[in-house]
Parts: sequence; C-alpha cells; structure tokens
Amino acid sequence: MKIVFVLDLYGVPGNGMTLSATRMTKCLRERGHEVSIICGNEHSDPAAHATGIKRYPVLYQIARSQGMFLAHPNKDVIEKVIRDADVVHFMLPFELERKAKEIADRMDVASTAACHLQPENITSTLYVNRLGFVNEMLYKIHKRFYDRFEHIHCPSRMIQHQLEKRDAKAKLHVISNGVSENFAPKDVEKPARWQDKFVIVMVGRFSREKRQDVLIEAIRHSKYEKDIQLVLAGRGPWRKKLVRLAKKLTNPAELSFFQQEDLIDVLNASDLYVHASDIDIEAISCLEAFACGTVPVISDSETSATSQFALDEKNRFRAGDAKDLARKIDWMVENPEEREKLSSRYREFAEKFRLERSVSKMEAMFAEAVRDHKNKTS
Repeated sequence: MKIVFVLDLYGVPGNGMTLSATRMTKCLRERGHEVSIICGNEHSDPAAHATGIKRYPVLYQIARSQGMFLAHPNKDVIEKVIRDADVVHFMLPFELERKAKEIADRMDVASTAACHLQPENITSTLYVNRLGFVNEMLYKIHKRFYDRFEHIHCPSRMIQHQLEKRDAKAKLHVISNGVSENFAPKDVEKPARWQDKFVIVMVGRFSREKRQDVLIEAIRHSKYEKDIQLVLAGRGPWRKKLVRLAKKLTNPAELSFFQQEDLIDVLNASDLYVHASDIDIEAISCLEAFACGTVPVISDSETSATSQFALDEKNRFRAGDAKDLARKIDWMVENPEEREKLSSRYREFAEKFRLERSVSKMEAMFAEAVRDHKNKTS
C-alpha cells in the first residue's frame, strides 16, 4: 500500500508520538509498503514533506517548551503527497490534519485517524487540567474531527473508553504503539557509582503531568532513602524544578536524556522502574522498561492508561500519593526474590506488545479502511 502519515512534527527525540511514528514507518517499509510523511518540520527522511511551523505568539513558546510544534496547513504540499495514496493516517487533530482531511476527502482517498493526544495533556501544561469543563470543551472540539472517520486507532483501552463515553461513531481499533525488539534483557553491570545503590529509573518528558515530583517525594519517605539512586531520563520545561526538588535527596539524582542504546543499558542496570504520570495514553517508556525485565510500580491515575500494565497490587500505587509509593518502593527493596519472580512475569507479558504485532494490526486496519472506502464509493 501507499500510506501517508500526517502529524505536526516527525522524528523529534523525546516525543513519544513521533517516536512511535518513526518506528511504525520503518516497519511498514520493511514489509514492502511505501510510506510518506506530511509534517511541519524538516527531516532527513526523503519521504518526509515539510509544510512549515506556525509561530503564534505565546502559543509557539508554550508548545516548544513541551517539545511540540503546530504545522502550517500547506495545501500544495498536502495535495502533492496524498494524490496517489491508498490511505492517509492522521495522528493529531490540529489545523494541518483538518486541512489534510478535507483534501483527502475531496481527492477520494481513504483515511484513518489515531488518538495520541488527550485534552488533559494540553490543559495540564496551562495549569487548568482540574477544570473539568475545559477538558470537556476540548474533547468536543476533537470529537468533531474524529467523527469524520470510520476507523480510529486507540493505543490503549483507556482512550477507547474515553471515546466511547463520548459516543464515538468510528470503529475503534485498540492497538499498542508497540515496543521494539531492541528493548530486551541484557547483561549490564552497574556503573561503579551505582554499585551499592538501589537504582530507580523513570523515563518521560520533564513536565507537570508526568509527576516526577511524586517519585522524588516518595524516595524521601522511603526507609531506604540513603541507599536509593534516582535516574530521571528525559528532558523538558520542568527540569529546573526537578533539579531543585532532587537536591533534598541524599544521593544526587541523575537527570539526562539517553539515546536508545544507552537507555536500554540504564533500564537493564536498574532495580525498579516507577511511572508516576497522571496523564498517558499508553506510555511506551513503561513497556520498554519491563520488556528489559525491570519491574514497574505504576500510578493508578484514571487519566493514565499505564496502570493496565500492573500485574499485581504491588505494581500499583495511588496516583499522587508519595507515601503509598514509598511503601511500594520499600517492599521492592526488601523482597528481591519476589521482585525477580515479577521480572520474569513481566518479560513474558511484554511479548504481547511487540512492535511487529502492532504493525500487523495497523496493516489490517489500513486494509479494512481502504476496502470500506472502495465499497462506499463504488
């Protein structure tokens, strides 16, 4: 098939959605599909076509701080790329995607959409996520876009339920973004500076909704605080705040952005993975951690799908509750044999979410959308 992905930014390190798009593109091409990308930013991929970045006052700076940009809806670029496509796949609900959807419909090209963004991601950045009516207003705006599709990719059951609650008209395909085969158990010796430490890692953008602050506070409450080494992998606007909070810990926390190979080593060298985020549609980073055999402890936030990965109550803590998280951390420190049993279970569990499986399901969704479109227009 000739497949076109439409998203505001592509191939930006540290952005989970663009990382998923990059991996999905690579796998689809390896299976013989021709994949092109329409995005705002320039990219070295010769099949990536840039429409340009919109630089709205204030909004541009806010989006940039979160590793996000909004693209120009360049009509000429869009028409050129999708003219011969079999199916166009939209990964966001913004201006670029809305214009491209209009053009795809006019040019009689099949299309699908994906729900990779929760309104809470936006409202949290603006510090209004606790105002339910604001979230609902954004859900309604997004719904007008998604109701134009017959097939929607949902990376988790949680986001499927959110769309169903709001009377989604499309067929909802629950498909994990998929974890790469590169994330796997590996013999890695702890660096010398970690040798006598219980290493806890969390991966994610340094931003308010990811709640690294809860993890820092939990370590302060732990009975084993002096023995814990915290590693926060990522980057983002909350870095200075997290550095300030982490100064209260006995052992200096390490805050770094890691390339994939280094991240795999870090995960394999760690004793525990914590995912404290309040808002996540799936959180591939958690999947990557337990695919390496690193046992997770995960927030049970209602607006985060990541709690679906908790195989036991010991792998789950009350959202935002640092003392409850501290109790779970202490149990993990005190029960290394039980933690090893959980590690084995998680390594097996991770195989259900491998990227190859996800790509096969995405192929099936695209093929179904193309067939339905042909039947509808014939």
